[in-house]
Amino acid sequence: MTMQYSVAVRNARLDVVETTIGTTPILQIRSGAPPVNCATADSGTVLATVNLPSDWMTAASGGTKSKSGTWQDLSADAAGVAGHFRIKDSTGTTTHMQGTCTITGGGGDMILDNTNFAVGQVFTVVNFTLTAGNP
Repeated sequence: MTMQYSVAVRNARLDVVETTIGTTPILQIRSGAPPVNCATADSGTVLATVNLPSDWMTAASGGTKSKSGTWQDLSADAAGVAGHFRIKDSTGTTTHMQGTCTITGGGGDMILDNTNFAVGQVFTVVNFTLTAGNP
C-alpha cells in the first residue's frame, strides 16, 4: 500500500520549505535548462533577479502553498529566453529550489508573464504554487 499523509502533515511539509530557505530569498530567472540538481553550479544566463518579499509564500492550506506578494523585476538584467528559475538564500550563495518557467499553458513549474526578455524590460511571476499531494 502507498503511504498517505493527512492535510496537516502535507501543509507542515510545505511550510518548512519557506522556513528553511529563509526570509528575503533571491529569485533568478535564467536561460536554458535547469542544472541536474540544486547543488550543481548555475547554468545559463541570469535574465532577471528578484529580491522576494520577507513573507514570500502564503501559509500552506489544503496541501498547497502559493507565492505571496508581487514577484517582479522592473529592469531585466539581460536579453534571452527564460528556461528555468533558481531560488537562493538571501546571500545568493545556496540554491534551495529550482525548476522550469514558462508562460500560462506551457506546463512550467513557475508561470511568467513573458519568457522573451529584453534588457531593462519589466517582468512578473504570474503564478507559483507548491503542492504536497498524496500518491
